[in-house]
Parts: sequence; structure tokens; C-alpha cells
Amino acid sequence: MAMLNRVHLNGLRAVETVARLGSLATAAGELNVSVSAVSQQISRTEKQLGQALFERTTSGLVLTEFGAVFAARLGAGFRELAQAVALADEASQCTLVVSAAPAFASKWLLPRLSRHFDRHPNVLLRIDASVRLANLDHSDVDIAIRLGDGKWPGGRAELLLAQEVFPVCAPGIARKLTSIGDLAQTCAITDERAMINWESWFAAAGVEPVTFQKGARFTDPMLCLESAIAGHGVMLGWQLLAADALADGRLVAPFGIRAQSGLGYWLVTSTTKAERRKVRDFKAWIKEEIAATMARFGSSVAEPSGTIAVESTAAPVYVQSDIPRRQAGS
Repeated sequence: MAMLNRVHLNGLRAVETVARLGSLATAAGELNVSVSAVSQQISRTEKQLGQALFERTTSGLVLTEFGAVFAARLGAGFRELAQAVALADEASQCTLVVSAAPAFASKWLLPRLSRHFDRHPNVLLRIDASVRLANLDHSDVDIAIRLGDGKWPGGRAELLLAQEVFPVCAPGIARKLTSIGDLAQTCAITDERAMINWESWFAAAGVEPVTFQKGARFTDPMLCLESAIAGHGVMLGWQLLAADALADGRLVAPFGIRAQSGLGYWLVTSTTKAERRKVRDFKAWIKEEIAATMARFGSSVAEPSGTIAVESTAAPVYVQSDIPRRQAGS
């Protein structure tokens, strides 16, 4: 292999291409260089090898006896290289890179991925857990799932689910909440980086905001959720973050009132890249999973019947909040 260091790869490509195609002009077209550049590369390679590869005739270049053997070996070698590169391309074609915020990936996406594996066994999933929206035109990310208002420069956004907010807490705390006013006796679990606020929910309930007891504060929604499950207080949750904990009873939504946040989960893809089948299949799958989650979620947060006094109408109420419209990473 050390002998290869004395010969430039571009020169070897020029020799193989001319030998295969039979002319300098045709080879130059395939290599996307000038005819003179191909001729110079061949001359340079002959000097590096110390052997003539072509005879210069009035009708063009003709392989020497040594050149014919040499070119045949080169052709076999370049075919092997092409197959090696094709393996990498095939792996890329079969790998779907999904960018999603850690909270979404951990609390909702991860528990459902086995069903994607079963449906598309030939597609390898790689989850890029990050709150940063990658440059979809210049990265290996095929699709991003983001929380925000759908306005990302350079991205094509498709709404997956509008976000609604509502209080959640452990069952033990929920039993003490006989009215919305009782929230004043509980601790609020706060996500310091959240873009949602309690004022929008109190507006949906049709009551004046209450002042909570001071509770734990975190900079991550996953920690807020675990704190709520542990019984530390009440947090303002949303569908996909709290859905599974509500379904299995670790959390309770004590009031059947949900407020629209003005935000949503969006599927974001490149505006310049063609959408491959693996992306289209993933979109179809995740939409089905969202529909199934929301069907189960609806019964988890239904209006309590007679156990809690809610100072609002009997049916759930929805309002558009004044939450600032900017991107979030949850």
C-alpha cells in the first residue's frame, strides 16, 4: 500500500477513464475537467510509474502492452471502490435521522418506536436529541419535530398537534382539590424555560388567577414532570408530555379545562431537498401514533363528575392564550 503514495489518485482515475472510454475528450467529459488536464494527469502518472501507458498516435492514445494490463487492474480496483462508496450511500438511504427535543423524545417518542421498527424493519432510526433546530439543508437530519409557531427560516413546517395546557398532579394531591381555589394551597412546579403560563389556563377556566405556594423550579420539562409524579405539587402540562403518565394513573388532570397555548408540535423538513419515502413513511406513522395518543388522552382528562367543583361551564373550554409566538425546544 505504501507504493500508492508515489502516484496521485487523480492521475490513476484519468488513466482508467481514458482506457475504458477510448478517448481523451470523452474521459474529460466524465471527469468534468478539460482535455489538456486529462492529458497532463496521464503524463504525470507515467513519469511517477516510470512506464509508458499509452502510445501517442495520429488517431489518439493507444494502450501499450503494459498499459493494457495496468488499466485492467485499475478498472477492477475502481469498481471495488465504487461498491464501497455505494455501501455508505445505501446505509444513508436506509437511515432516518430525526431531530427532536429531549423531553419529547424521552416521554413520548421513545416508548412508541418499536412499532416503527416493526412496520419499517429496513429503516434504521437515529434520534438526534437536541433543542437546536439543525440546518436541514446542510446536515444529515431528515426531519425535525419542534415545538413553536411553525415559523422556521429555511424549513417546511407541517402542524402535527396544537398544544393545549392544563394542570396535572399526583392522585394524592388531586384528591385535595375540591375547587380551583384549592390550588392556592398547593405548590406550583415551574419550568423556568417554558413559554406557557398559568394565566392562559385561568382565563380558560373563567376565574381569577390564584397565588400558589412556592414550589420546585427546574430548567427542564422532564424534571418538572417527574417532580409532579413524585407528588411535589401541580405543574402546567400538555398533551404529549403528560399523556402516558395520565393514562397509567401516575398523574391526574384534576380539572377538565384545557387552554390553547398558541404553540404546537410541527414536523419540519428542508425546503430544498426532495422528501424521500422514509420521511413520508415516518410522517404517516407518527400521525397515526398522535391520533391514538389523543384518543386515549381524551378520556384521561374528561371533566370529573361531581367530585370537584369547577367554577366554569361543565364542558371543557378552550381559549387562545397570549403566549409569545416563538420557538421552543420541548
